[in-house]
Amino acid sequence: MSETIVLGGGCFWCVESVYQNVEGVESVESGYAGGETKNPTYDQVCSGRTGHAEVVKVTFNPQTISLIEILQIFFTVSHDPTTLNRQGNDVGTQYRSIILWNSQEQLETAKQVIEKLNGEDVFNGKIVTELKELTDYYPAEEYHQNYFKKHPNQPYCLFSIPPKLDKLKKYFPEKMLA
Repeated sequence: MSETIVLGGGCFWCVESVYQNVEGVESVESGYAGGETKNPTYDQVCSGRTGHAEVVKVTFNPQTISLIEILQIFFTVSHDPTTLNRQGNDVGTQYRSIILWNSQEQLETAKQVIEKLNGEDVFNGKIVTELKELTDYYPAEEYHQNYFKKHPNQPYCLFSIPPKLDKLKKYFPEKMLA
């Protein structure tokens, strides 16, 4: 039986690309969540006035990859969870680090992973990832889905995504798709 969790860590193209290369991940969909505006558009979310973050809905097989591993990849590969409301040059609440959980078990697991990583001084600062119950999720427009696969030479993606995939290969070689 599959499980889903919604994660935001900056540009959804980058986070999507990481999870599309993880064994046990069945699907990844870019979208918007965490805000108030109903059925937001990309332009509305980019304005920073909807409350939504760019997110990905990750559907995975817990028999192949655990939620703990999904979250470890989220924190150590897909983005910098210590920067508040920004990832690199992407600035604003729409680029915040956020986990939108859909069960008490997911919330507790996320808290445990954060506590463990903060205790190990893995980062140059403390994790500032927002933990919020998932209420509404809106898929992003079709042109955002599988973006890097469709646009492998897009300059922003070429700058941002290959280093993340290198980290995935370095830190989680057993979880990277062949």
